[in-house]
Amino acid sequence: MKFFLLSDNIDTQIGMRLAGIEGIVLHEKKEIAQKLEDICNDPEYGIILITEKLMKRCPEIIYDFKLNRKRPLIVEIPDRHGTSNISDTITQYIYEAIGIQI
Repeated sequence: MKFFLLSDNIDTQIGMRLAGIEGIVLHEKKEIAQKLEDICNDPEYGIILITEKLMKRCPEIIYDFKLNRKRPLIVEIPDRHGTSNISDTITQYIYEAIGIQI
């Protein structure tokens, strides 16, 4: 199973691409809904990562996919445009993943 990123900015897409995760930059609700539909119908993808800002742009569409489909798993991730403190979030992710406090 593969990951796929839906992002609202190129920086996050490039960062995830460096980690080996495919992705696309979207801005319109119609584009987001169509791409989600395409990915959900592709059995190759198991997890969709969606940036926080994109999630806030069309929550009703994304929650509909989350609630009414068994797969793929849809996960909201922070990025530089998000409201959370990104450095604290990344530090917490690292600690949870490998047990190192930075």
